[in-house]
Amino acid sequence: MASASSESSFPHPWSGWWLTRDPAEFAERAGDFLRADPALHTVVLSVIAAQLAQDAPSPGASFGVWPDAEGGCAGYFFWTPPQLPYAVLPGPEAAHALVTLLGDALPDQPMTGVNGTEETAAVVAEAWRARHPEGRAERIMAQRLFRLVDLTPPDPPPPGRARPAGKEDRELVVRWFLEFADDAHLGARTTREQAEEWVDNRLSYQGVLLWEAEDGTPLSMAGVTRPAAGSVRVAPVYTPRELRGRGYAGAVTAEISRAARDAGTPEILLFTDLANPTSNALYQRLGYRPVRDFAVWEFRTGEVTATATP
Repeated sequence: MASASSESSFPHPWSGWWLTRDPAEFAERAGDFLRADPALHTVVLSVIAAQLAQDAPSPGASFGVWPDAEGGCAGYFFWTPPQLPYAVLPGPEAAHALVTLLGDALPDQPMTGVNGTEETAAVVAEAWRARHPEGRAERIMAQRLFRLVDLTPPDPPPPGRARPAGKEDRELVVRWFLEFADDAHLGARTTREQAEEWVDNRLSYQGVLLWEAEDGTPLSMAGVTRPAAGSVRVAPVYTPRELRGRGYAGAVTAEISRAARDAGTPEILLFTDLANPTSNALYQRLGYRPVRDFAVWEFRTGEVTATATP
């Protein structure tokens, strides 16, 4: 299990934040808060589970807790550059403190956006505008979190079958992950090294399912996160462009959802891009129902332009 020295924690009294570079320390401090609502906190739970399964935490990662009146956790952020900071916060005070903190205490990586719940992302964007009146903050993606309620697989399914991806599929899955990142406007923040790390992590616990043709040709894939607090999240789902519209994505999503359910996972989740009506309709046909909306914002000054990530 990944762990860092307790010296990696660095409280910042002037900002109100407690910080650490150790995912285990963060999980210990914020764990009760996160486990109280696994759906709301699905992203950070999956990130922590993945980091703790690695030999060492991701370099440059930072985790922060915004304390409540009793010293517990009222909100948090995590940042694994080059991805955007991800935050769930109780209100404007924490948002302004976060923008100040990331601008002053962690200045090496410019804050070029934010990801989180719809409410948190908007209030952080407002705080960033106040600090950078010459800059531009724009919501570039609206997302919706769905929960599996009643699995309804495609009937009839498309030709083919599902199987777990193995080591022999590594190069294909890496390529598809990078293509998925490009489709989702994540390409500027996703290197091949990061894609390989993601794939190796998923393959280590059979976290990728392929839909293949009868002759064994892979047609589509779906991933699933490690279980955390009784929940998993299906991500990503990808079909190459030339194979879309044939039902493969629905079939592989249904099968990976079934596998998670059969493994006894109480909460099975997934995100959609609200700008994509096809995927939103598909997942609802499969039995997923809306939980909450999230958003990705991009921040631009005269010096920095970046592509935000969901």
